[in-house]
Amino acid sequence: ALVRFKFSGKPIVAIGDAMKPEDIEKHLVAIDGCDAVISTIGGTSADPSADSQGNINLIEAALKHGVQKFILVTSIGTGDSKGAVSDDVYAALETVLKEKEKAEEKLKGSSMDWIIIRPGGLQTEPGTGNGALTENTSVCGTIAREDVADLVCKALRSDKADRKVLSAVDTSKMF
Repeated sequence: ALVRFKFSGKPIVAIGDAMKPEDIEKHLVAIDGCDAVISTIGGTSADPSADSQGNINLIEAALKHGVQKFILVTSIGTGDSKGAVSDDVYAALETVLKEKEKAEEKLKGSSMDWIIIRPGGLQTEPGTGNGALTENTSVCGTIAREDVADLVCKALRSDKADRKVLSAVDTSKMF
């Protein structure tokens, strides 16, 4: 995992393995006082353990270091949004989605303010500016990665999103 921090005006780049709590610990100690963490950690269908344990390791370390807000980016199809994706899509991603759900549940049970953002199908094209967050668990569509990043930054600065699970889609590409 590549983690970028901006602390005291100086950017800090930390490279470590989220599956190794000691890697996370080393970097969080270096930036004690950090008030928010954003995780986009994800695994693969062949090895989805980073989706659960990698994120859980980061959540636990954030709690230990007094982080106040944690944003976890997972996927539409996780948890109560399972019905938003087709049966074929769910079957193809089932192992990953179930692991993401474990991390979501760990975060929901924490004492931090948290936000879970579940993007639809990620696109590598430039952002459209049409990205939107909704509490609707049945919405599905695609969204540019750039638009997801913009929505995550907006959610970070808004108390209205705290302790909510939100789907992220491009309003012009919903289905």
